[in-house]
Order: sequence, then C-alpha cells, then structure tokens
Amino acid sequence: MRQRLNLDMMENDAEIDMTPMLDIVFIMLIFFIVSTSFVREAGVEIERPVSDTSEVQESQGVMLAITAQDEVWLDRQLVDIRMIRPTLERLKVEQPDLGVMIQADKDAKTGLLVQVMDQVKLSGVEQVAVATREGKG
Repeated sequence: MRQRLNLDMMENDAEIDMTPMLDIVFIMLIFFIVSTSFVREAGVEIERPVSDTSEVQESQGVMLAITAQDEVWLDRQLVDIRMIRPTLERLKVEQPDLGVMIQADKDAKTGLLVQVMDQVKLSGVEQVAVATREGKG
C-alpha cells in the first residue's frame, strides 16, 4: 500500500518548469528590439523618374521625399528644408551608420533636390541615394 501511495505522489511531481524557457524568450525579444534598425518612411507617394542604370539597394534607414509641388517630407511630416540638417544630426547620434534615401518626384525641381542633398551631406550622413524606377532600355 505504501508503495502505491509513493507512485501516485511521483506522478503528480512530474511537471515541467517553464520559467527558464520564458526567460530565454524575453531575452531574445529584448535583443531583437535593441538590434533592429527602424526605417523612417517619407509619408507621401512619389512618382520616381525612370533610370536604365538603376541598381537595387537595401533600405537606407531614413526616407526623404520631394513632391512635384516642391514639398519636402521626412518621417511622415512636411518639413522646411532648413530643418533637414538638425533632424538628421539628431538621428545620426542615435544611429551612427545612418543612411538616407531621397525619393524625388520626376516633376520636382532639380535645384531643390540639390539643396536637400546638400543638407543631408552637411548633417554628416555619408550614405545618400536617390530612388528611381528601373527602365526597360
């Protein structure tokens, strides 16, 4: 009888402790959150110009958009061209290897594109690209 009671008690004690597995899952979650770089979208739709020599590149991190109405958008907000440099300098402190992708509408003024590129370069960002559509030529 005594042996039978011990077997019943042993069956009840055979549980798996999930605490270590949950600790590992939370540690992995924190690691992925910290190591992820977030892409900041421009916030407007742009009709990019066509280029026969365009190359596919990975995301740059920050998207700047220049509309056909010569508006500059950064992080889903309309910005003054003078605010591009301080904003990117602040973001560069948070992410030293920051890159910028400029999406200029095909009808946007070239002079404005050059001014935006100047502001990006003056902020210390070295990785700058201009988005185009792939041509069929």
